[in-house]
Parts: sequence; structure tokens; C-alpha cells
Amino acid sequence: MLQQFNEKNRHLTVNINGRLLPREEAGVSPFDSAVQGGDAVWEGLRLYCGRIFKLEEHLARLRRSATALSFAEIPPNETIIEEIRRTLAANQMWDGVHIRLTLTRGEKITSGMDPRLNQRGPTLIVLAEHKAPVYATTGLSLITSNIRRPPPEILDPQIHHANLLNSILAKIEANQAGADDALMLDSRGFVAETNATHLFLVRHNQVATSRVVACPAGITRGTILEICAAEGIACAEADLRVEEFHQADEVFCSGTMGELASVTKIDGRTIGDGQVGSMTKRLSALYGRHTRSEGTLVIPSEA
Repeated sequence: MLQQFNEKNRHLTVNINGRLLPREEAGVSPFDSAVQGGDAVWEGLRLYCGRIFKLEEHLARLRRSATALSFAEIPPNETIIEEIRRTLAANQMWDGVHIRLTLTRGEKITSGMDPRLNQRGPTLIVLAEHKAPVYATTGLSLITSNIRRPPPEILDPQIHHANLLNSILAKIEANQAGADDALMLDSRGFVAETNATHLFLVRHNQVATSRVVACPAGITRGTILEICAAEGIACAEADLRVEEFHQADEVFCSGTMGELASVTKIDGRTIGDGQVGSMTKRLSALYGRHTRSEGTLVIPSEA
């Protein structure tokens, strides 16, 4: 699974600290904390017919993460939302859009790790792209990575930080194995998530997902749990072994960029009958119903 360049994104306008710039001119300082050490937090948002799904939840997580990293300044939600609106309007976007929202600690007076060197900040980047859900609808293949997710006493997974090397190393393993993504275990040997998404399994029409020990709580993950509760679908959060995923009737992953996507092969083993399962289809349809009817209105009508 490799994303392809979308010609509609060739002439994007990118927002950096309120400046609307052509993509070829957009950039941050080499002294910015994101460049110096991945010292930034981020959120992935999706625009459906002028509405951003779960925007308030995403902004709350952004703020919690920035607070956990002791950012000296965090823009108010109203400022961030206005910059998102300006970016979407500049690109004449209304639907089928993914927004990468990044907040860095800002610029340093000289290179170095110490946050006391940051005397200008933060840096707010709004990158909106025409982007459909990125995963194939026919089923994904995963391999179990040798790279483990760190436990919370090493790095709190609830901090949605932009230093993604742990995930990138696992993704490299998946690429080399010819798989779409990598399944990652925690330090105890239980399944945490993939390098990019949360994982769910289905067995005997019961849904289960990993506890948030070595993975973030996940906003799409939380939405699926809410849907299961509302629809009377048995769903549990538990410590799950990779063997339980191998033996499941269905496996699917979840995330804002890819929504819900079926996993039909793990470590060379076919999951269930190798097809997209009925529970996956049902939950995907229910999720789609929510994304099309809920959310914060940011663009009132199609341009």
C-alpha cells in the first residue's frame, strides 16, 4: 500500500503561522523545534461535506499533548479553527480532504535540545490535501514487527507527538516484507497497534481491541467503541496476543486517514475466509453514517 500523488494537490496553499503560501514556498526554519528534535504535536482531521468530524476532540488532544510537553504557548481553539477555515477556503475545499495539523514548540535562538532556547513560538502548520481514505477496500496484509511500542513509563503514548521514528522503523520492516503495514507489540508481548492505526478483531460476532497501555486512546477507535455500545454489539478492551488475531474471524484497523479497513492477512496467515467480514462492513457503514451527519461546520457550502 503506497499512497499516490493526487494531481489536485499540485498547487496547494499551505498555512504556516497564518501565512498562506504556495506549497513550493511553504517551509519552517531550520531552527524550528520540529526540525531540531521532532518536538511537536499533531492531529489528523478529515473534512466531510464542509464538516470536520470530531474536531473538538482532536483539538482537546492537541492541547493535552502540548501541555504534557510544557509548551509555553498554545493557541486558543478559535484561532486554530479560523486558520483551518482560511486554509480550506484558499484551496476551495469542501469534501474528501485530510488535514494535517501540526503545532511545534517554535523557533530556537540556536540549535539544541533545551526548550529554554525557544524564544519564539509556537509554530502552527495547517496542511490540507485532497485525499480519500488511504487503505485498499479489499483487505490489508500485516507482518508482526520486531520493533516494540514503548511502555508509558518510557514515553506516554497519550502524548500525540510528532517524533514518529518508532513507527517508521516498523513501517520499513513491513515494506521490506511486502506487507501493507506492521503490527506492533508492547514490551509485555501483547498487541499494541499497527505503525499507523488501531487494531480490532472479531470472533463469534464479538469485537475486541487492545487496551491503551502502549497506544493512544484514538479518536476513531473511541468512535467505534461508541457505535458498538449504541448498536448492542459486544465489544471489549483487553490484553490481546498476536495469536488471537491470527485466529480471528475478522480483523480491521481504524484511523482518521484510513477510516476502517479490513485486514485479511497477518504474518502470511489468512484471516477468516480472506474476505472483508460482515462485522467490518457493518461498522464501516455505521461509521460512515456518523461522519456524514456529524461534525463541526467550517465551510458552509461547496465552493
